[in-house]
Amino acid sequence: MTDLLRQAREWLAQDPDPDTRVELSNLIEHGDLSDHFGKKLEFGTAGLRGELGPGPNRMNRVTVMRAAAGLAKVLGPGKHVVIGYDARHKSDIFARDTAAVLTGAGLHASLMGRPLPTPVLAYAVRHLDADAGVMVTASHNPPRDNGYKVYWGDGSQIVPPVDAEISAAIEAVGRVDELPLHGPGALTELGDGIVEDYLEALTTLPLGEAHDLRVAYTPLHGVGGATLTGAFLAAGFHTPIAVAEQRNPDPDFPTVDFPNPEEPGAMDLALALADRMDADLVLANDPDADRCAVGVRQSDGSWRMLTGDELGGLLGEHVITHTSGDRMVATTIVSSTLLGKIAAAHGVRYGETLTGFKWIMRAGPGLVFGYEEAIGYSVGDVVRDKDGIGAALTVAAIAAAAKHDGSTLLDLLDDQARRYGLHATAPLSFRLDDLSMIADAMARLRANPPKELGGRAVEAADDLAKGEGGLPPTDGLRYRLVGGARVVVRPSGTEPKLKCYLEVVVPVTGEVADARALAVHDLEALKADVSAALGL
Repeated sequence: MTDLLRQAREWLAQDPDPDTRVELSNLIEHGDLSDHFGKKLEFGTAGLRGELGPGPNRMNRVTVMRAAAGLAKVLGPGKHVVIGYDARHKSDIFARDTAAVLTGAGLHASLMGRPLPTPVLAYAVRHLDADAGVMVTASHNPPRDNGYKVYWGDGSQIVPPVDAEISAAIEAVGRVDELPLHGPGALTELGDGIVEDYLEALTTLPLGEAHDLRVAYTPLHGVGGATLTGAFLAAGFHTPIAVAEQRNPDPDFPTVDFPNPEEPGAMDLALALADRMDADLVLANDPDADRCAVGVRQSDGSWRMLTGDELGGLLGEHVITHTSGDRMVATTIVSSTLLGKIAAAHGVRYGETLTGFKWIMRAGPGLVFGYEEAIGYSVGDVVRDKDGIGAALTVAAIAAAAKHDGSTLLDLLDDQARRYGLHATAPLSFRLDDLSMIADAMARLRANPPKELGGRAVEAADDLAKGEGGLPPTDGLRYRLVGGARVVVRPSGTEPKLKCYLEVVVPVTGEVADARALAVHDLEALKADVSAALGL
């Protein structure tokens, strides 16, 4: 405790933020310092992400300035960094602190003039020929969180060994109140010209000529609303009607328990709006607008949210059929295997990567589409990261064309099921605050690999820690089952969860509805057996 108290007082002495200074002073006098100072946020390929507050285990101005100083050290004087930020608590302050540290170290910083979506920042890195980019965002995390995402000059998120180099440089940073700020480097304040350039680039996506579509939309209190509206108007669509209560940025996310379109209840207001306006389609972005969720009306009038894999299949085939030349599409080892079959049918190269867009965007040359099951999509070559605005625009184009032809997105999904088999996926996750339980469960599976899951024999078991299929080693297990079914088990990289990804493939020999019912049954059987095998 004496050491923690010493660390806390040293931190207090250099902290420029009056809010965290008050909070830390109270902790020193009356609180428990162990969670704030007994551990720290680790800088990795996802950068930094955590709860706001004082200390090295929280997101705050000291943590951010140290990160900026580490990045400056790795890049060196004269290099150019673009900085963007969302509308979360402290995001604008963290962005300006980053600019101050970078220019103080002799770098050129280009700072976005207002809160903007993450894909705008990712686009700007390449468009402005920068050497790196920083996005201050915690994406769809709870209101008390913030984060710091770093991009390299190719417009993609950093990967090893760059992350380790930046982390080591951060460790060598001294007191932040001794860092030179606003020094010999140049600072450029970016206006809305960068947004206009991004919107113009989006119009080059394969959008077709059909534009008659009524869209209900929610940015979930995030920064996507104005940019998405601009994208739709630039492409010739009608203005989407936004949920009034969620239209404007609000860092407290007052109408949702968790600002993620995939969470139960998050889409309730958008679906209610869609009913009132008799919409053709429901679209949602997460708070930094790098993800896209889609809702469709069923034959009984109710609404259904498409899974990330269903939308990945639709977008992937649309892009393939509207592009030419030597192309590649890619997804991750935990996403559906459908995209691989679509690619093979069209004679297009296909790649599978580890989870995360930092790997997807490096799958290979000629990449025209990439996606992950967690509703992240990159269409074309506008943004080398997931882009919820570009994805929403492309989905609208597909839906408008289907409407013109007298069909729907659900009809297109049924058509794919008939051609490639019905690929049904489902998640299974276990939140375990005791991290040793996650390690124990993985050890049990490795020691006693299952011979059968969900009534299907296990044909092959891959330990991904060995770097299977030429992939970098990662803590995960993959089971290939009879009939094309598959199970992947891996610890989450961002939460205390053990995550399982289940897929069954059902041939369609009669009605698609019958195949869907069988798939639901088979997925439930898989869930039961995987839970039992894990001992959870």
